Amino acid sequence: MLSRVLAALASGGLLCLAFPTFDLWGAAPLALAVLALVLTGVRPRAGFALGLLAGLAFFVPTLHWSGVYVGNLPWFALSTLQALFFGLAGTVYAWLSARGTVRPLAFAVAFICAESLRSRAPYGGFPWVKLAFSQADAPFGRLAALGGAPSVGFAVALTGALLAMVATRAVGRMPLGRVALPGGLAVGLAVSGLLVPISTDGPTAEFVGIQGNVPRPGLDFNAERRAVLDNHVNATLAARAAGEAAGQPRPDLYVWPENASDIDPLRNEDANQLIRNTVAQTGVPLIVGGLLEEPEGYLSNTSLLFEPGKGDTARYVKRHPVPFGEYIPNRDFWRLFSDQVDLVRRDFYPGSEVGLFTVPARSGQVIRAGLSICFEVAYDDIMRDVVNAGANVLVVQTNNATFGYTAESPQQLAISRLRAIELGRSVVHVSTVGQSALITPDGTAHQVTSLYTQAVVRGALPLRDSRTLSVRLGGTPELAAVLALLGLVAAAARRRPRTTDDIDPNHRRRE
Repeated sequence: MLSRVLAALASGGLLCLAFPTFDLWGAAPLALAVLALVLTGVRPRAGFALGLLAGLAFFVPTLHWSGVYVGNLPWFALSTLQALFFGLAGTVYAWLSARGTVRPLAFAVAFICAESLRSRAPYGGFPWVKLAFSQADAPFGRLAALGGAPSVGFAVALTGALLAMVATRAVGRMPLGRVALPGGLAVGLAVSGLLVPISTDGPTAEFVGIQGNVPRPGLDFNAERRAVLDNHVNATLAARAAGEAAGQPRPDLYVWPENASDIDPLRNEDANQLIRNTVAQTGVPLIVGGLLEEPEGYLSNTSLLFEPGKGDTARYVKRHPVPFGEYIPNRDFWRLFSDQVDLVRRDFYPGSEVGLFTVPARSGQVIRAGLSICFEVAYDDIMRDVVNAGANVLVVQTNNATFGYTAESPQQLAISRLRAIELGRSVVHVSTVGQSALITPDGTAHQVTSLYTQAVVRGALPLRDSRTLSVRLGGTPELAAVLALLGLVAAAARRRPRTTDDIDPNHRRRE
């Protein structure tokens, strides 16, 4: 059993290497191959424990950024919660593989169903570092255009389990044909994404993203809120002057990041006038990430559209505030464990409308910018909603100042890259402190900025209206995985002998 424990920990550690900032995407199927070998043939209770260990070995280092400024308790609590879903997958797969034979389909659907569940629960879920979000540079990543993040994760998990089957058959000295079959299927899956066409054509519009930077990293990044606002104003006007001096095309839209104006730009006249003057000087519409002191007793994390001569003309309120970051669910209960919950003094109120801003471009085209704020980019349905609402380009506004010099920002950029492929849209990804980038629909990130610098990303991006198969299918791939898992469980239940889970047909206890 010790060897299985060590292998489970190794699989979690290996999976870390697939994500930023290591970016070794091939580590993901290899890690899952090890995990499949570890879980095959053990009792369900052992499957839970081994899955939990693998999850801890993965999430603790990968989510290290969550405790940089708030301490170890939130970091370990979040990591443990996420690892429990690995344990759940391990329980189910261990039960399905009770006969000691690697079952690739069962492993893949169990893993993806657990991933889908952790994307929804508790408190709306936390879909960060899903398998798919490590695959933007891999052939696997192109499968997102067919079935979204779930199809990518399924292919990675299935490939890993097939590799595990190759290993067990090779060790068991099976005929070469029986060893080669799962190996060939694994190789075929690994390169199948190369057959998926990814289009990047279409009429273009000129975008400028402003990374204004903050006075200092950390939770008090906005202690000098006016300085943050001034940074974005000054960077915008400097970008305008530099563009004119270089003879660059005039922009169609400027984008500021989340929290660019934490001074309520609709209630504070000084902030409002500063933004209006900036828009008047550039003569170009501007999307501002702002904080509104509404509704009464709450705050709203918003995107605001300011247009020359018109002022603020449209708004989007973040639909999925981050639990324990932007609001505290069950505050009295969680205060029993840590008074850190009161760092969030006022809860953020969720919006109810899909974010879509319409802006005319100089070319005669119309920009329909689909909006998401910060962690919303990780939620499949929120991103799909803006495309179904008519978005022909995506705007991701984020603030990474509270996570220091960690992998959080590169991890988020990787999510935006996969979304570009999945949804067939360009992405304007803008952070207060980096990383910011312009992303084309093939997932390529252009002009990636450094952390904690003032920077500008600018250029032409294609506007696309066609819908990928992934958008048309919606949540169907996840539903198919759930139905497949239920079918496998039902079939296994019919085949199982009428004995306890812990005893095999030869009356020997399994590990």
